[in-house]
Amino acid sequence: MNVRQKPERARLSAEDWEDAALSLIAEQGVGALAVEALARQLGVTKGSFYWHFRTREALLQAALERWEQYGEREVISQIEAIPDPRERLPELFRRVAHELQPHRVYAALLKALDHPLVVPVMARVSKRRTEFLHTAYTEAGLEVGEALNRARLTYAAYVGFLQLNFTLGLPRLSHEEFDTYVEHMIATLIPA
Repeated sequence: MNVRQKPERARLSAEDWEDAALSLIAEQGVGALAVEALARQLGVTKGSFYWHFRTREALLQAALERWEQYGEREVISQIEAIPDPRERLPELFRRVAHELQPHRVYAALLKALDHPLVVPVMARVSKRRTEFLHTAYTEAGLEVGEALNRARLTYAAYVGFLQLNFTLGLPRLSHEEFDTYVEHMIATLIPA
């Protein structure tokens, strides 16, 4: 008997849905996050969504936590592992500068600070990143108060750059211009 079976689609994981949600948020903002649109994009039914999440808000919460954990796991923990404190900050600047997707998500979240699920995540992320910078500057030799001010300035420069480029849509820098900007930031913000 020659029965043709329809090929089975690979079952999507919760992480697949979270990644798709983050991509959509990066492209169109938090308000664009919709289960039907994601299901179409992923080529599955909404039933696949409900296997993992009860509501759109549950997906948004999980996606935000995934984005937050990525920053902790993939960036901060790896930078903290660098033994020389004077090498940590330049490496952080260079590494963070070239991670486009997390920047796009961050910029989209800055536009959604009125959303009750976004606010606590952004507050935690900002606090943790500022604390990390403060520690890094202190370990690089700055006095505690000066290190805190430099951490705030560095983080404000990062957020401001995202606002200018992703929110206001200023003309994009070429790769060479952007790399020059990053090196200028390193020379300006990191103690010699």
